[in-house]
Amino acid sequence: MAVAAVTFGIVALMLASGFIEWIYFDLRESTIHAQLGHLQIVRPGYQSAGRSDPFAYLLPAKSDALDAVRRTPHVKAVAPRLHFSGLASHGDTTISFVGEAVEPALESDLSRSLLIEKGRALTEGDAQAVLFGAGLAHNLGVDVGDRVVLLVTTASGGINAVELTVRGLFSTVTKAYDDSALRVPIDTARTLLRVKGAHAWVVLLDDTGETDAVAARLRAELPAAQFEITPWYALADFYRKTVELFSKQVGIVRIIIGAIIVLSISNTLTMAVLERTGEIGTSMALGVPRRRILGQFISEGVALGIVGGIAGIALGVLLASIISAIGIPMPPPPGMAHGYIGQIRITPTLTLTAFALAAVTAIVASLYPAWRASRLEIVDALRRNR
Repeated sequence: MAVAAVTFGIVALMLASGFIEWIYFDLRESTIHAQLGHLQIVRPGYQSAGRSDPFAYLLPAKSDALDAVRRTPHVKAVAPRLHFSGLASHGDTTISFVGEAVEPALESDLSRSLLIEKGRALTEGDAQAVLFGAGLAHNLGVDVGDRVVLLVTTASGGINAVELTVRGLFSTVTKAYDDSALRVPIDTARTLLRVKGAHAWVVLLDDTGETDAVAARLRAELPAAQFEITPWYALADFYRKTVELFSKQVGIVRIIIGAIIVLSISNTLTMAVLERTGEIGTSMALGVPRRRILGQFISEGVALGIVGGIAGIALGVLLASIISAIGIPMPPPPGMAHGYIGQIRITPTLTLTAFALAAVTAIVASLYPAWRASRLEIVDALRRNR
């Protein structure tokens, strides 16, 4: 019964933690490949003050620094981005928008998590095209093929406008972004705003795990007075808050499961001491040291924890594979536009954590019963044989 309690406790921990681990992974990759990239290179101060005076923080369209970033190991692509805002008009309706100008040829990998709900994505030849967020399109009342007018304030303070055709509607992991955003080709935006360059160079890597290493290398190579390198997680506020919330929940689950293991093994060993009191007394009468009695019961407790831990990990991995193959239909979380199919992601760290939890709690659970067994008086213990 103790082994069964440990086994199912570890299974519950692995499935719950594995599901949350998958949420971390999917949200991280969706955030990186829909908006942020792994790194963003901007002018110093742009992230804090650039929205109020965006044209004072422009990066050059071409430079040696940009070429150096592209040659950096693990860098897969570097895409310029130009941010702007203004008014979008269709018929009698006018609404404000937040614009993002992109280079379509470089966005296939960088924006792979950007879901095209209708129409198609921007291509290199779409000079007079615009891509609308699904929520913004709904609010403005436009559909694929409609003509819209974008009105903006130029870098010199004047007013400029352009008429574009809606090529498609997109959605991302963040509904608030979809309700206000649109995308245009960067050359169109430069002509509209009468500027050159970009506000950010968005860097895509071949491995998310290399983010900090590449950021450190670029900080060493690029002048700090001219360039600021920001990793994706510093910009992903929703991701950080989600991780913080779920980490606390997983911590509570671990405490509960640890308590179950401690109580199960402690109860089992306590009963073993009561049932084997005569045997313990006989052993000590024959000269077996008290510390050996202590070690024997601790060893039994550890064995229960290890066997239950291994069985729980094996069963947990099997169930995780089956559940992931079937999928877990989930409704849209708060702030997101779509539901998703969840999975269980078992990582080496999660497996080691589960095994360590089983082993450590087993040791803790066995300490009191083992101490109690080793403290028995020989005469009182031998009386149990009568």
